[in-house]
Amino acid sequence: MWTPTTRRQHSRAGLRYETDLTDAEWAVIAPLMPEPAPCGRPPVWTTREVLNAIFYVLRGGIAWRLIPKDLPPRSTTFGYFARWRDDGLFGRINHTLVMADRERAGRHASPTAAVLDSQSVKTTESGGPRGYDAGKKIKGRKRQALVDTDGRALVLDPQAADVQDRDGAGPVLRLSRRTFPFIAKAFADAGYAGDRPATATIITVDIVRKPKDQVGFAVHPRRWVVERFFGWISRNRRLWKDPEATLASAQAFLYAAAVMILVRRLGRAS
Repeated sequence: MWTPTTRRQHSRAGLRYETDLTDAEWAVIAPLMPEPAPCGRPPVWTTREVLNAIFYVLRGGIAWRLIPKDLPPRSTTFGYFARWRDDGLFGRINHTLVMADRERAGRHASPTAAVLDSQSVKTTESGGPRGYDAGKKIKGRKRQALVDTDGRALVLDPQAADVQDRDGAGPVLRLSRRTFPFIAKAFADAGYAGDRPATATIITVDIVRKPKDQVGFAVHPRRWVVERFFGWISRNRRLWKDPEATLASAQAFLYAAAVMILVRRLGRAS
């Protein structure tokens, strides 16, 4: 629970930027970062500073060219981001941190149950795959998210917004079999009803339906944790819309947002 005491204890007011990694947070993520190349010119900027710059872009929602002068320049920051994006580094880090945080909470490293939902967001003029979500009346992309029952991101998959949930669920469920093979049940809303999600994998899709007598807003069992996850990542202005030209960049930023959440949580716990 956040109290005046815990707020002072975890305040980031003393940092250069609110997105900078503290020593405790860097200790969590440093072992998961790739080593510098053994040949060639020694790097001018440290990996920690490059991560600080990427998290600054993510949280502030700024263009790469607007990175402050005391952080690595645009060419360096984007160069590292593109290399790590293509290597799937942010997804692998998220996978490791999810298991570490679950063990910290006294749970098994790999979950057996998950929650599935999607979030539709508008895109910008940068281009890339997009579509029109007639239900939400949004032209852009849809973020399929599979989280555990505490809201930790397991699989994040951006798609064109015109992909129906029942069609977009299959790739997400199949991807989860590689990294979290013990998931046996996934809770979802009525948009995921049907044969395609149910037969995509051996995972049982349990539809949590709205009560017939519901009036106004109500918290639905299990499903609310994924909505909370969308609220957490929406603190990052880069994710208010989807300005990325490729789905790979969009996915990398989604995983980076999930990594930021877990790094701070594990850093505070240490």
